Amino acid sequence: MKVAVVGAGAIGAYVGAALHRAGTEVHLIARGPHLAAMRRHGVRVLSPRGDFTARPAATDDPSDVGPVDYVFLGLKANSYALSGPLVHPLMREDTAVIAAQNGIPWWYFHGLAGPYTDRRLDSVDPAGSVSATLPPERAIGCVVYAATEIEAPGVVRHLEGTRFSIGEPDRSVSRRCLDFSEAMVAGGLKCPVEPDLRNDIWIKLLGNISFNPISALARATMGQICRHPDARALVESMMRETLDVAAAVGCRPEISVERRIAGAERVGDHKTSTLQDLEKGKPLELDVLLAAVVELAELAGTPVPTLRAVHALADLLATTSSAPAGSTA
Repeated sequence: MKVAVVGAGAIGAYVGAALHRAGTEVHLIARGPHLAAMRRHGVRVLSPRGDFTARPAATDDPSDVGPVDYVFLGLKANSYALSGPLVHPLMREDTAVIAAQNGIPWWYFHGLAGPYTDRRLDSVDPAGSVSATLPPERAIGCVVYAATEIEAPGVVRHLEGTRFSIGEPDRSVSRRCLDFSEAMVAGGLKCPVEPDLRNDIWIKLLGNISFNPISALARATMGQICRHPDARALVESMMRETLDVAAAVGCRPEISVERRIAGAERVGDHKTSTLQDLEKGKPLELDVLLAAVVELAELAGTPVPTLRAVHALADLLATTSSAPAGSTA
């Protein structure tokens, strides 16, 4: 098996290191000091499960790698449409793309029987730009339950969790999923193949759709949000509306709002990825988390007043935070 990790940041490098130590041929594609450190010293993983170092190949030029069996995407979803130069040199006819993303994926309705079969969502696939770069038939969905961070160039700290749930858009249990799962398990990770990954997508999205935008708007940690009665009530309202949308498009994840909030509260004073991106001046990955669910609500005719209000504020924040100083944008 030959795997290329495109965007070998904290999650991508962790996955690549785990696969490599179990014997998979892995090629990490990254840039900057992180790439230079991985080339010199490999990927050093610091983990409560045991530290280890792996030395997979690392490059900034995918044409050095050539066609692979799997492309593991560690990029943010808002960069998928522009990922062609990184991804296309790695493709052959049957190469699968494993997209480790939060939120609603561009392939959500691909191969899904029902009234919305193959429907494209503008919020996550504007003008079909993502599908043109990453054809949905190549996609294997992936929901990440691991938490990692880059502690220093070439050094990944694994904080918690080893589960990477994967699944086909058409709900089949394919050979390509089973083979990748086997390689991940050999590397010490959990990788269940889910007959319908959409349940996992919505369960994780319940937290992302509420805590991520609120944390950025209020500059607050997850613990601070949970301890503030009105903010906690806002999270609860957003989660209930999100479950209404999921049901309207045919998905009923088995989790309660109370349990989901309690799980977030246990994380404590952690900054969400959206708040971290805001503080670093990076683009905010909110389209797949929030705008997509508002679009799905419109499609299904489901009222989501709280989600709409928070989306308006979060969209304004994304616009003003990315505008140059003195701009009227």
